[in-house]
Order: sequence, then structure tokens, then C-alpha cells
Amino acid sequence: MSPFTTRVLDLTTGAGETVTDLTRACEEFLDEVAAGRDGLLNVFVPHATAGIAVIETGAGSDADLLSALHTLLPADDRWQHRHGSPGHGRDHVLPAFVPPHATLPVVNGLLELGTWQSVCLVDTNRDNPRRQVRLSFLG
Repeated sequence: MSPFTTRVLDLTTGAGETVTDLTRACEEFLDEVAAGRDGLLNVFVPHATAGIAVIETGAGSDADLLSALHTLLPADDRWQHRHGSPGHGRDHVLPAFVPPHATLPVVNGLLELGTWQSVCLVDTNRDNPRRQVRLSFLG
């Protein structure tokens, strides 16, 4: 097995702001490539208007995250970056708050997350519903 393996996920996030849980896709990727090995999983979104977060989902935290981003980065006309939908400039600031990557431990081929943690794509850009996420395992 190669010490480095990578794969790209193609996703459609839709026309609204979303937090998309990628945990199962990460686990399936590791099931195929990690084979009981220890290493690191890097999750990277190659877009200037999206990020990767490790948060709890399903209990309201994903909605809370979007709400907090609205408070920190309002979708209004204050942004100098003005193409696209109104307030789109804030989407380009998002990766400074929600980085476009996460590197996570893999132990014995399994993703080592806390009990309530999930790996999520955070996408506030309503103008681009098509996203790619690169999963890379090094081990």
C-alpha cells in the first residue's frame, strides 16, 4: 500500500448556506486506503469561499455556526470584494475564520475524532453550489 493516497470528492451544496457532514466519506476513504495503519488524514477544500470545520452536528451546532458567521461576517454591502450575490465579499473572508483544511489523526486505520466531532464542509457561497474536497492519507 502506498504511504500517500488521495481522492477528490465532488459535492453539490445547493443554493443556500450549508454545513455538510463529510465524516462518513472520510471513514469510507480510510476503510479503502488505511488498512489498519496509523497516519494523518488531510481534508482540503480548494475554494476561496469555503472551509473545513470539526464540530458537532445534528444538535444545532451546525446552524449555530452559520448564525455566528452571519454575526461576524454579515452578508451586506460593506465588502470591497463585490462581484456575485449581495454580500459575497464575506464569503472570501470566511477561510480566515474557517480554514480550508483540517489534518486529523488516524490510528489503526480509524479516524480519531472525539465522541461528538464531525468533519464538515462549511459553504456560505450561494453563487457556487459545486464543490470539491480532497482527502489525502499519509501513513
